[in-house]
Amino acid sequence: MLLTVSGPPGSGKSTTAAALAEAFDLEHISGGDIFRELAAERDMTAVEFNKLAEEDDQIDRDLDRRLRDIALDRDDVLLESRLAGWLAGDAADLRFWLDAPVDVRAERIADREDKAPDIAREETTTREASEAKRYDAYYDIDITDLSIYDIALNTARWGPDEVTAICIAAVDSYDSEADEGKYPVDGVRYDF
Repeated sequence: MLLTVSGPPGSGKSTTAAALAEAFDLEHISGGDIFRELAAERDMTAVEFNKLAEEDDQIDRDLDRRLRDIALDRDDVLLESRLAGWLAGDAADLRFWLDAPVDVRAERIADREDKAPDIAREETTTREASEAKRYDAYYDIDITDLSIYDIALNTARWGPDEVTAICIAAVDSYDSEADEGKYPVDGVRYDF
Protein backbone atom coordinates (compact mmCIF):
# COMPACT_ATOMS: atom_id res chain seq x y z
CA MET A 1 0.00 0.00 0.00
CA LEU A 2 1.14 3.54 -0.77
CA LEU A 3 -0.59 6.43 0.98
CA THR A 4 0.25 10.11 0.59
CA VAL A 5 -0.46 12.96 2.98
CA SER A 6 0.00 16.48 1.65
CA GLY A 7 -0.85 19.99 2.77
CA PRO A 8 0.64 23.36 3.67
CA PRO A 9 2.75 24.06 6.79
CA GLY A 10 0.78 23.76 10.02
CA SER A 11 -2.02 21.69 8.50
CA GLY A 12 -1.38 18.66 10.70
CA LYS A 13 0.12 16.48 8.03
CA SER A 14 3.05 15.25 10.14
CA THR A 15 0.82 14.31 13.07
CA THR A 16 -1.70 12.57 10.84
CA ALA A 17 0.94 10.88 8.69
CA ALA A 18 2.73 9.44 11.72
CA ALA A 19 -0.52 8.07 13.13
CA LEU A 20 -1.58 6.59 9.77
CA ALA A 21 1.81 4.99 9.24
CA GLU A 22 1.61 3.42 12.67
CA ALA A 23 -1.99 2.26 12.19
CA PHE A 24 -1.15 0.45 8.96
CA ASP A 25 2.46 -0.52 9.72
CA LEU A 26 3.82 1.62 6.89
CA GLU A 27 7.26 3.17 6.55
CA HIS A 28 6.81 6.92 7.11
CA ILE A 29 8.87 9.11 4.76
CA SER A 30 8.62 12.84 5.49
CA GLY A 31 9.76 15.35 2.87
CA GLY A 32 9.67 18.07 5.52
CA ASP A 33 12.04 16.13 7.76
CA ILE A 34 14.43 15.63 4.87
CA PHE A 35 14.20 19.34 3.96
CA ARG A 36 14.87 20.45 7.57
CA GLU A 37 17.80 18.03 7.83
CA LEU A 38 19.30 19.49 4.67
CA ALA A 39 18.79 23.02 6.08
CA ALA A 40 20.39 22.09 9.40
CA GLU A 41 23.38 20.58 7.59
CA ARG A 42 23.95 24.05 6.14
CA ASP A 43 23.25 25.73 9.50
CA MET A 44 20.13 27.41 8.07
CA THR A 45 16.51 27.72 9.16
CA ALA A 46 13.82 26.21 6.93
CA VAL A 47 12.88 29.76 5.83
CA GLU A 48 16.51 30.58 4.94
CA PHE A 49 16.92 27.26 3.15
CA ASN A 50 13.68 27.90 1.28
CA LYS A 51 15.13 31.21 0.09
CA LEU A 52 18.26 29.40 -1.08
CA ALA A 53 16.06 26.89 -2.91
CA GLU A 54 14.59 29.83 -4.86
CA GLU A 55 18.09 30.45 -6.25
CA ASP A 56 19.28 26.84 -6.48
CA ASP A 57 16.63 24.68 -8.12
CA GLN A 58 18.69 21.54 -7.54
CA ILE A 59 17.66 21.56 -3.85
CA ASP A 60 13.99 20.99 -4.67
CA ARG A 61 14.72 18.68 -7.57
CA ASP A 62 16.97 16.40 -5.49
CA LEU A 63 14.41 16.14 -2.70
CA ASP A 64 11.51 15.61 -5.10
CA ARG A 65 13.38 13.00 -7.13
CA ARG A 66 14.15 11.09 -3.94
CA LEU A 67 10.48 11.16 -2.90
CA ARG A 68 9.28 10.13 -6.39
CA ASP A 69 11.76 7.21 -6.47
CA ILE A 70 10.56 6.03 -3.06
CA ALA A 71 6.95 6.18 -4.22
CA LEU A 72 7.67 4.13 -7.33
CA ASP A 73 10.15 1.64 -5.85
CA ARG A 74 9.00 0.77 -2.33
CA ASP A 75 5.99 -1.02 -0.91
CA ASP A 76 4.09 -0.25 2.28
CA VAL A 77 5.05 3.41 2.47
CA LEU A 78 3.34 6.55 3.65
CA LEU A 79 4.81 9.53 1.82
CA GLU A 80 4.33 12.92 3.48
CA SER A 81 5.22 16.20 1.78
CA ARG A 82 3.62 19.19 0.17
CA LEU A 83 3.90 17.44 -3.22
CA ALA A 84 3.55 13.81 -2.09
CA GLY A 85 0.30 13.25 -3.97
CA TRP A 86 1.73 14.76 -7.14
CA LEU A 87 5.07 12.98 -6.85
CA ALA A 88 3.55 9.56 -6.16
CA GLY A 89 1.10 10.14 -8.98
CA ASP A 90 -0.93 7.15 -10.05
CA ALA A 91 1.21 4.81 -7.91
CA ALA A 92 -0.59 6.05 -4.77
CA ASP A 93 -3.48 3.97 -3.49
CA LEU A 94 -5.01 6.92 -1.62
CA ARG A 95 -4.01 10.59 -1.58
CA PHE A 96 -4.97 12.88 1.33
CA TRP A 97 -4.81 16.69 1.43
CA LEU A 98 -4.93 18.40 4.82
CA ASP A 99 -5.40 22.13 5.28
CA ALA A 100 -6.68 24.76 7.72
CA PRO A 101 -7.16 28.53 7.58
CA VAL A 102 -3.82 30.35 7.52
CA ASP A 103 -4.38 31.99 10.92
CA VAL A 104 -4.98 28.59 12.51
CA ARG A 105 -1.90 27.16 10.85
CA ALA A 106 0.19 30.18 11.91
CA GLU A 107 -0.90 29.67 15.54
CA ARG A 108 0.10 26.01 15.36
CA ILE A 109 3.48 26.87 13.86
CA ALA A 110 4.02 29.64 16.43
CA ASP A 111 3.33 27.17 19.25
CA ARG A 112 5.56 24.50 17.72
CA GLU A 113 8.46 26.84 16.94
CA ASP A 114 8.06 29.19 19.91
CA LYS A 115 7.59 32.36 17.88
CA ALA A 116 5.00 35.08 17.56
CA PRO A 117 1.92 34.13 15.50
CA ASP A 118 2.26 37.19 13.23
CA ILE A 119 5.84 36.21 12.39
CA ALA A 120 4.79 32.60 11.79
CA ARG A 121 1.98 33.81 9.53
CA GLU A 122 4.28 36.07 7.50
CA GLU A 123 6.94 33.37 7.13
CA THR A 124 4.34 30.77 6.19
CA THR A 125 2.60 32.86 3.53
CA THR A 126 5.98 33.90 2.08
CA ARG A 127 7.14 30.29 2.00
CA GLU A 128 3.92 29.04 0.41
CA ALA A 129 4.05 31.68 -2.33
CA SER A 130 7.69 30.83 -3.05
CA GLU A 131 6.99 27.11 -3.20
CA ALA A 132 3.92 27.55 -5.42
CA LYS A 133 6.01 29.48 -7.97
CA ARG A 134 8.72 26.83 -7.96
CA TYR A 135 6.31 23.90 -8.28
CA ASP A 136 4.72 25.54 -11.30
CA ALA A 137 8.04 26.50 -12.90
CA TYR A 138 9.75 23.14 -12.32
CA TYR A 139 6.95 20.63 -12.82
CA ASP A 140 3.83 22.43 -14.12
CA ILE A 141 2.10 21.66 -10.81
CA ASP A 142 -0.59 24.04 -9.58
CA ILE A 143 -0.48 23.30 -5.85
CA THR A 144 -3.98 24.80 -5.44
CA ASP A 145 -5.44 22.11 -7.74
CA LEU A 146 -6.84 19.56 -5.30
CA SER A 147 -8.55 17.43 -7.95
CA ILE A 148 -6.05 14.58 -7.61
CA TYR A 149 -6.79 14.04 -3.91
CA ASP A 150 -9.22 11.40 -2.72
CA ILE A 151 -9.93 13.28 0.50
CA ALA A 152 -9.33 16.93 1.44
CA LEU A 153 -9.89 17.86 5.09
CA ASN A 154 -10.00 21.16 6.94
CA THR A 155 -8.11 20.10 10.07
CA ALA A 156 -9.35 23.14 11.99
CA ARG A 157 -12.77 21.48 12.14
CA TRP A 158 -11.64 18.38 14.03
CA GLY A 159 -8.91 17.55 16.52
CA PRO A 160 -5.85 15.48 15.57
CA ASP A 161 -7.38 12.22 16.82
CA GLU A 162 -10.56 12.80 14.83
CA VAL A 163 -8.66 13.73 11.65
CA THR A 164 -6.63 10.56 12.01
CA ALA A 165 -9.79 8.52 12.63
CA ILE A 166 -11.38 9.91 9.45
CA CYS A 167 -8.30 8.97 7.42
CA ILE A 168 -8.06 5.53 9.01
CA ALA A 169 -11.75 4.93 8.28
CA ALA A 170 -11.17 5.89 4.64
CA VAL A 171 -8.27 3.44 4.30
CA ASP A 172 -10.11 0.69 6.17
CA SER A 173 -13.20 1.03 4.01
CA TYR A 174 -11.33 1.28 0.72
CA ASP A 175 -12.11 -1.68 -1.53
CA SER A 176 -9.95 -1.88 -4.63
CA GLU A 177 -12.49 -4.26 -6.22
CA ALA A 178 -15.22 -1.61 -6.00
CA ASP A 179 -12.91 1.27 -7.01
CA GLU A 180 -14.20 2.90 -10.20
CA GLY A 181 -11.11 5.03 -10.67
CA LYS A 182 -8.95 7.66 -9.11
CA TYR A 183 -8.26 11.02 -10.66
CA PRO A 184 -5.22 10.63 -12.90
CA VAL A 185 -2.16 12.77 -12.31
CA ASP A 186 -1.60 14.28 -15.76
CA GLY A 187 0.54 17.07 -17.15
CA VAL A 188 3.33 16.88 -14.58
CA ARG A 189 6.91 17.26 -15.82
CA TYR A 190 8.99 14.99 -13.61
CA ASP A 191 12.06 16.97 -14.64
CA PHE A 192 14.58 16.22 -11.91
